[in-house]
Amino acid sequence: MFYVYVLQSIKDRLFYTGYTCDLKRRLDEHNNGENFSTKLRRPFKLVYYEASYDEKDAKAREKYLKSGMGKRYIKNRLKFFLSISK
Repeated sequence: MFYVYVLQSIKDRLFYTGYTCDLKRRLDEHNNGENFSTKLRRPFKLVYYEASYDEKDAKAREKYLKSGMGKRYIKNRLKFFLSISK
């Protein structure tokens, strides 16, 4: 399985979107500072993920979720979560 995931930084409350074949390992890597692009924004919590059988589908979904329309989709999908976590 391949996973597209959205993390939220506890430090700055911003989102990070990525994909992986091992979600738990990847979350640990982000929180241990092993990812250059997220190292200074940790710790993170997993707020959303989707599973796919095909890596190309996961990559395409990641690309969409990083777009303007995809960011709006995530904010709408997490509307209630975002309203209680302020």
